[in-house]
Amino acid sequence: MTLGGILATEMELDKTDKTTLERLNQEYVDAFMNADVEWYREHLAEDFLVIESDGSVFNKTQFLSNTAKGPDVADYSLQDVNVRVYGNVALVQATGLWTGKDGSKGMSRYMDVYLKTREEWKAVSAQITRS
Repeated sequence: MTLGGILATEMELDKTDKTTLERLNQEYVDAFMNADVEWYREHLAEDFLVIESDGSVFNKTQFLSNTAKGPDVADYSLQDVNVRVYGNVALVQATGLWTGKDGSKGMSRYMDVYLKTREEWKAVSAQITRS
């Protein structure tokens, strides 16, 4: 069945992918808050790179080492999650409200890039800003 040039099954896959990516995004944040290195080891691509809010760039090994130290915030809640799927590539953009361990409050925005291989999504890149 074709709807406006898009196969219905493609629309269903897109919805399933968005649901999966929304779940992965929440798990990514949960892994950050829980210093869950194993979650990241499984869900980040081997060539993963992240640009941190201070401008530093970490590869997967460096990111895992940094994650093991635990979060630098006491609380982090997601706002305005936006998932866009382009075939086997997806962009996950969100805003987060955080509370520092010292009680300070702020906001962050991030963009994660995911690649789907063998029916599995892996994060290949991330960039975060904080204010």
